[in-house]
Amino acid sequence: MATGAQRGTPSVLELPGASEELRTRLADGLAAVNALIEERVDHDDPFIAEAGAHLTAAGGKRFRPLLTLLASELGSGASTQVVAAAAGVELTHLASLYHDDVMDEADVRRGAPSANALYGNSTAILVGDLLFGTASDIVADLGPEAVKIQAQTFVRLCSGQIRDDRPTPPGVDPVEHHLGVLADKTGVLIATAARYGAMFGGCDAATVEVMREYGERLGMAFQLADDLIDIGSEADETGKTPGTDLREGKRTLPVLHVLASTDPADARLQALLTGDLSSDERLSEALTLLRAHPAMERAREHTEAVARQAQDVLASLPESDARSALHALATGVVHRVG
Repeated sequence: MATGAQRGTPSVLELPGASEELRTRLADGLAAVNALIEERVDHDDPFIAEAGAHLTAAGGKRFRPLLTLLASELGSGASTQVVAAAAGVELTHLASLYHDDVMDEADVRRGAPSANALYGNSTAILVGDLLFGTASDIVADLGPEAVKIQAQTFVRLCSGQIRDDRPTPPGVDPVEHHLGVLADKTGVLIATAARYGAMFGGCDAATVEVMREYGERLGMAFQLADDLIDIGSEADETGKTPGTDLREGKRTLPVLHVLASTDPADARLQALLTGDLSSDERLSEALTLLRAHPAMERAREHTEAVARQAQDVLASLPESDARSALHALATGVVHRVG
């Protein structure tokens, strides 16, 4: 896999595997998705309309709807149903961000004040619920199978968030537990994005299953890379504060590897990671030690292995521009810097 890092989540519009014709179709499809999202988020009550559109207006990479559109290219391409499915997935993702910010007590999201900071926790939660409802309303027009998938996705997404907010159960391997949480809280929605694209692009059942599996592995690689970025990147590279996960006590893959170490030389770092990192000085020391620790390379190798697994799933598909772009997307996801 390529080693050159790039800023931001890669857009399929920028990947070397996408032809100019494919890029144009994807751009047109994304414009239709954005228009549908704006239409459905709008509300007669100006305050509800403003709060509901807050994260939409703040931008975002539209990674999930782009994946839906790209997966549809394995079949007949974007249609009204594909666009609706992509919008439903993105609204589900946006709704989860409103809830995430309340749980994390976040002040900023996408460089703008978070919804909970602007409107309070209760309103942020209710707006998130409203967006979940809007997503479900859109998906309901796609038929009972799509509704079932949406419901199952929502259950896994929520269960992953609940488990992520709690310690590893006794007798359970922390790394395996962590990977299971990532599959639920991040992998499943990206899997559904890819699955919907193949479904409503008219692909056969085997291709739909390939895209579901590809999407779940891609989602896990995406989140594992995010966890590395939180530790390894500087604020001016990402626009985010490094060590946010550490400060919140989240035990990501590199942290779990350090905590499992029996090397006495790791005692100081282990003490920092299990202690209070609210002070900038202690957080800075923890970041410095963790960045230099072999656990980072071990976690990076695991992340790249998961991305390669996603790429391997594509081998059963016939060669096409879309398959090449999907292959490149997995590489780009793990080598971004923000």
